[in-house]
Amino acid sequence: MAKVIIAGAGGAPSEGVIRSMQQCDWGDTIIGMGSEPTDLALSAAIRRHVVPYADSPHYAQTLMKLLALEVPDLIHFQNDLEIYHASLMRETILATGTTLYMPSHDTIDCCVHKHKSYLKWKASGVRVPENILLHDINDLKSAFNTLADDEGKIWLRATSIGGGGKGALPTADFEFARRWIENYRGWGEFSAAGMLTRDSVTWQSIWYRGELVVAQTRKRLGWTHGNRTVSGVTGVTKVGQTISDETVDRVAMDSILAIDSEPHGIYGVDMTYDSDGFPNPTEINISRFFTTIRFFTEAGLNMPKIFKDIILHETFPSLDRKINPLPDGLLWLRGMDTPPMLTTEKGMRDGMNFLDSDG
Repeated sequence: MAKVIIAGAGGAPSEGVIRSMQQCDWGDTIIGMGSEPTDLALSAAIRRHVVPYADSPHYAQTLMKLLALEVPDLIHFQNDLEIYHASLMRETILATGTTLYMPSHDTIDCCVHKHKSYLKWKASGVRVPENILLHDINDLKSAFNTLADDEGKIWLRATSIGGGGKGALPTADFEFARRWIENYRGWGEFSAAGMLTRDSVTWQSIWYRGELVVAQTRKRLGWTHGNRTVSGVTGVTKVGQTISDETVDRVAMDSILAIDSEPHGIYGVDMTYDSDGFPNPTEINISRFFTTIRFFTEAGLNMPKIFKDIILHETFPSLDRKINPLPDGLLWLRGMDTPPMLTTEKGMRDGMNFLDSDG
């Protein structure tokens, strides 16, 4: 029996991992740590510890105190900021006897800083929309002159550490774009890109020393509260659907290998389709599972368990297919303060009474 600490406990990204790891045959103890007590109180972890935010000057000392207290076999992090800072101190963590299952720091640094990923993909011939890093107003003018679509729009986003569509904005208004960036104090931290469509897909995968262990594709059919943001993006999937597509598989593999020649750990490739229907990588969510990972677990593919069992128990899964082992067309429906649902299109509609406009 092993002991595992999951960071960010209580938040949706980590709770999916915790609940998935608790569905195992080894009887491993799952412990939570987090920086938001009101989130942590909701965690399913057996014990819960409050720590400072990862960019706090007290974070490293507190983390080491926790490792000395719990003596875990494995610690896993579920947000970019904490992954980045923990990676910087990985040798200190490993010296305690605690295991990490994450890529090299160079890979993590490249993935959490999105413009670095873009440059790697561009150099490797991976199809991506043109990007310009915005250092000043002249760069913004150049972006509008060279990247705007037929409606005059460009896509802005923060390239620094952070998820949830941080700083995302589609706009054709130069002055609004300028004020938007300045509001975020974002010169040098924002990029502009050519517009893609609203259709997106994610390829969640686990690798071990350069070999693919398993990958599953999930299409996003909508964002939770997307209608309440300027960009329409929140980073929180409302409806997910399992799909399989050889083009998506190829692009995801190419995107990962362009950044890391020997992948090791978790790589989640987010792709958005262009106007030709081709998936373009927009980021790799590195060393963490996406928020709806429990979708796959409930459907029969427990990726957090696979991840844990590889590194702690040297046990690899027996799968009929490494890529997209789940059937297409499964749906994962999510809402606030209501349990998620695993279903299909037919299952969702069964029992509903659809009234036409005449009532």
